[in-house]
Parts: sequence; structure tokens; C-alpha cells
Amino acid sequence: MRKYLGEFMLIITAVIWGSGFVFTAVSLDYLTPYQLLAARFSIGVIILCIVFYKRLKNIRKSTIIKGIVLGIFLYLAFLLQTIGLQFTTPSKNAFITAVNVVIVPFIAFFAYKRRIDKFELSGAFLAIIGIAFLSLQFTTEVNIGDLLTLACAFAFAYQIFYTAKYVKEEDPILLTVVQMGVAALLAWIVVLFRGEWNFSFEIEGVLSTVYLAVFSTTLAYCLQTIAQKFTNETKTAIILSTEAFWGMVFSVILLNEVLTYRMIIGAIIILIAILLSETKLSFIKRKTLKEKNIIQN
Repeated sequence: MRKYLGEFMLIITAVIWGSGFVFTAVSLDYLTPYQLLAARFSIGVIILCIVFYKRLKNIRKSTIIKGIVLGIFLYLAFLLQTIGLQFTTPSKNAFITAVNVVIVPFIAFFAYKRRIDKFELSGAFLAIIGIAFLSLQFTTEVNIGDLLTLACAFAFAYQIFYTAKYVKEEDPILLTVVQMGVAALLAWIVVLFRGEWNFSFEIEGVLSTVYLAVFSTTLAYCLQTIAQKFTNETKTAIILSTEAFWGMVFSVILLNEVLTYRMIIGAIIILIAILLSETKLSFIKRKTLKEKNIIQN
């Protein structure tokens, strides 16, 4: 039951992140990318501290250290994605970022010497193909923006991997608080370095930024961290990759983007990827049942 609860929380996270594409587009009309990151992470950590202030009394040194690691990977991922976007197209940026879904199982393999599950790996590659259909404008040209975005994908992959590792022993809420606080601190250092102190307070930009802070940052990362207590890192990456699908859905609904056959094909492939990764459980159950019958006979 907990497994399915974790997967449901990850689906909600992906839906929230998918909606975030629309609000990010609005916010960037009023703030620079670096200002937006500083604002969303700062608001996020403030909300978490207010809501869970009683838990902060019980924070452990190990939680702080692990939260710092997660916070560095989290902000590094967003920073590389933001810089990469300045040199490549949004579609390629979204696609290459999603490559983390394939990177995660290999990180786990090298870290734990654990055999890569064929169902989950196949699901990961299918998810990438589906995302390509959803977002990628097929070109062979590779530039510095693509390489920076690939580095971003590795940072997101390590954030997912270490979250799965750390959350087994730490309070997921406190882990999220520290992670968010570190990301906010790094974001403000970058804003200071760039001298971008002139923030816009136009109501449309403020409301979009608040949405990103409350839902796409605070709520989404809380859900992800808690969910990873019950779901392995590869399954997490596959489910979170549906962010691209939900981004398409919200773009069609809210921004009147035209729905194409390629988008529909991509959505179907991503759905097949998730179902394939779920096949492992039923396969193991059938195998176990078959072995029991052989022993009994």
C-alpha cells in the first residue's frame, strides 16, 4: 500500500511541475531566471519553517549534512538548466534535462553494484523516447547549451539518487527544509554576484512566482522526498518524467497550444514506459507463485 502511496505522490509532483512551465513563462516576463530561483526557494524555505517549526527543534547534524548535499545538487541542476537555456532551444533543454531518467539507474548500479532491472531500464529509455516526441525539435547540432543542460540532467539524477538514499534514515520534512534553505542561499549568492537587485513587483509576476514557490517548490519537493521513502530511485525518475506530458497538457489548456499527433504519440509512449516499469511487480509475483507450486508438487 505504501508503494502505491509513494507513486501517487510522485504523480501529483509531476502534475504540479508540469503546470509550472506555464507559470515560469509568466514569471520570466518580470524577473530574471536567477531572481526567480532566489524568490521561489526563499519563499519555499520560509513556508516550511513556519509550518514545521516544531520539528526544527529535533533536527540532527546528519540531516543538515545530507540536506546540504541535496541542496547543492538541486540548485546546481536549476542553475545549469537556466544557463543552458540561454544557448539552446527550450525543447532541447526540456528533453536533455529529462535524460536524468536514464542516468539514475546507472548511478545506482555503480554505487551499489546492483543489477540493473530490465523492466525499469526499458521503461526509462521508453520515457526518453516519449519525451522526445513531446518536446524535441529534431536537429543534429550540439552546442554549449546542450552540454550544460546535460550536466543539469546529471545533477537532477544525483539529487534523486541521494534523496532515495538519505530519506531512509532521515525525516523527509527536515531534509527538505535544509535542502531548500541551501538552494535559497546559493541562489542569493548568484543574484548578489550578478548584481540583479532590481526586482519587479507587478501583480501578475508576483502571483506566478508565489505559485511556483508554494506548489512547484515547497509542496512538490516535500511530496517527492516523502514518496522516495517508499519508491526506488529509478521508478521515481520514470514517474517524474511525466512532467513533460503534464506540461503539454497545461500548455494546451492554458496557453492554447495546438495538440499534434506527435504529442499524442509521445504521451502514449510515456504511459507505456510507466506500465512497463510496473510490470516488474506482477512478473515477480507470478514467478514466486510458480516456484511455490513447483515446491509443493
